[in-house]
Amino acid sequence: MDMARDRTSRSESSRGSAVARIETELRDDIAAGVLEPGERLDEVKLTERFGVSRTPVREALSRLTAQGILVPGEKRGVRVAQYTRAELAQIFEAMHEIEAACARVAAQRLSLLSRAEIEAAQRGCEAAAETGDLQLYLRANEAFHEAIYRATGNPYLAEIAAEFRHRTGPFRAKKFAEKADLIASARSHEALITSIFSEDSKAASDGMRAHMTASFLQTLAAN
Repeated sequence: MDMARDRTSRSESSRGSAVARIETELRDDIAAGVLEPGERLDEVKLTERFGVSRTPVREALSRLTAQGILVPGEKRGVRVAQYTRAELAQIFEAMHEIEAACARVAAQRLSLLSRAEIEAAQRGCEAAAETGDLQLYLRANEAFHEAIYRATGNPYLAEIAAEFRHRTGPFRAKKFAEKADLIASARSHEALITSIFSEDSKAASDGMRAHMTASFLQTLAAN
């Protein structure tokens, strides 16, 4: 009986691990613009890609749908969420407030470790931009903002901020047409970092608002 329970426990743990892996990779692909708005996800192709049965794939897709990153499609399928310009503006409005709050709190609670993580993430952005590789840069940019979220010391605030970033990833990706756009984006982080490292919460909040406003205008123009 104990051996049977042990096998069941290992099986459930393995499936849970597979679901988490699939969920994370698909979410990263969507945030990086690899999967575009409105694109349909094929369960069969996903099982082949991840080397699993349909069960963990369906669970991962269900989780992403619950987060609003995916939406139900035709014939019980799912697709990447697609928004109108008005909806995108509303999402960015909320995103502005959350990102500004993250910058403000991060400035108040800045530690040597969080400072080092933000600096390392920025070096990653600069290196990725120099390669001209869009997907590499988008992932580095996500890591940069996530380092700021972690600096708040508030996992709930960080989770909400990350959710908005994941939802808007495919739309933000379209604003980068060439290598020069990636380099300009990486350089735009410098003023933001300075405002956060000043440990002045208002300066940090204002700095993030300015950064997000520029990003939104570029995103809206590209979509």
